[in-house]
Amino acid sequence: MSRLLIVVDRVKDWAPYYPSDDVLTFDQYLQFSSPSTGRVRVINLCQSARYLSQGYYCSLLAEARGHHVVPSVLTLNDLGRKGLFSLELEELDSSVVNWLEASGAAIDPASDDRDATHEVRIRTYFGQAEQPELKPVARALFERFPCPILNVVFKRRKQWQIESMRPGAPSDLDEHEQDLFAAAFDGFSSMVWRKPRTRRRYRFDLAVLVNPEEDMPPSDQVALKRFEKAGRKLGINVEQITRRDYMRLPEYDGLFIRETTAIDHHTYRFARKADAEGMVVIDDPASILKCTNKVFLADLLKNNKVPTPKTMILSKDRKEAADQVMEEIGFPVVLKIPDGAFSRGVTKAENEASLRAGLRALFKQSALVLAQEYLYTDYDWRIGVLGGRAIYACKYMMVKGHWQIYQHGDASIESGDFETLPTYEVPKNVIQAALNATRLIGNGLYGVDIKQSGNRVAVIEVNDNPSIDAGVEDRFLGGELYTLIMQEFLSRMEEKRRR
Repeated sequence: MSRLLIVVDRVKDWAPYYPSDDVLTFDQYLQFSSPSTGRVRVINLCQSARYLSQGYYCSLLAEARGHHVVPSVLTLNDLGRKGLFSLELEELDSSVVNWLEASGAAIDPASDDRDATHEVRIRTYFGQAEQPELKPVARALFERFPCPILNVVFKRRKQWQIESMRPGAPSDLDEHEQDLFAAAFDGFSSMVWRKPRTRRRYRFDLAVLVNPEEDMPPSDQVALKRFEKAGRKLGINVEQITRRDYMRLPEYDGLFIRETTAIDHHTYRFARKADAEGMVVIDDPASILKCTNKVFLADLLKNNKVPTPKTMILSKDRKEAADQVMEEIGFPVVLKIPDGAFSRGVTKAENEASLRAGLRALFKQSALVLAQEYLYTDYDWRIGVLGGRAIYACKYMMVKGHWQIYQHGDASIESGDFETLPTYEVPKNVIQAALNATRLIGNGLYGVDIKQSGNRVAVIEVNDNPSIDAGVEDRFLGGELYTLIMQEFLSRMEEKRRR
């Protein structure tokens, strides 16, 4: 279980806010004894962050004690180096620049010179700004320089840039700003407002990363609630977070990603940060890296003799690519971009004209394209593998009149039917192919897509973030499926704590 501490210079600095036993003065923090188990998170709200000040020593001591502190010593040092944040803002959204232009007061009010110096001062609170137009800037600065209160000065000479940034403290704030700070703090870490009795109910905290706006998330809300219920029965406090909670990750003992992953995406950054913090992560960054790029995965499976459809990796610079596909694979052939998901970026070519047209279209999106032998089946197997063992099995049927499980229309996405079976009813060679493929990836949670034609079995791909929806993947096991996954988190978090 993690604990959150708030460190201030004096007791009265926290007087305007909700009382909490987690608020310590700097002197009290000096005497603080870390618990033998669990993680400790420190919010350093001391007034001065200058070198060798109390605020500086607070962050320094926190790091020496293995506590996760905001701001870190690195952040305090970086805020003293103007070269790191003298950033030109010309590429920011026009609404940001327009707001700065409207708010900036010329240092010489009588001057009409466009090159005259203008200045705007703002405060941000845990990456939040009072002005809606500045929210993207505030969030970006907090991700780069995580600091509870940040005083930012913008200046425009010939163009807008950040002139200075320095940490702020609660004692700097007026009554209106205190409300803004309290709201931002509440959003940043709701744990500080929990009653101690509630907090002690759980041994571990698990963050579940979701995107409420995602059209086809890996788990629907019913499934997410079932994960929460299963976790809490095991003593795990399961809490949904979004991409805005990036800096809160060290509060938790584990991260479960239930948002579609990609390398150039915040899901990968979350996985890397959680892994660096020593948290249990499913899926871990190595699994995301290996699974989300079909080129990497195809090469990995081929070199390790895992059965797959005949596959070629094509380069846009190879003029004879289409000829080579026709010669080595033939028709029909499936073309894929490396990072497509849910049947996106996948097309089937039935003849030379559609092959060349498909390659032209996909090479506009990617320098490499996969060409893969088309194996006709009425369904694809999806074998769910966790920690090296198969835990569920589904047959995903093709959309009626279509060759894929998903069919993307202009305004909707259609999916085929499904059948969920116990793993002991799945042909052994299908299960074995799934296990052989996932051993090359890691020991996380994977969904292995496999085609079976007679005695032939071929692994199509390994998904690092497989779908687990209520009434589909859990159709056979019911609540036990969620318990199996939460039990895996529990075992791994207990192992981490013992180290």
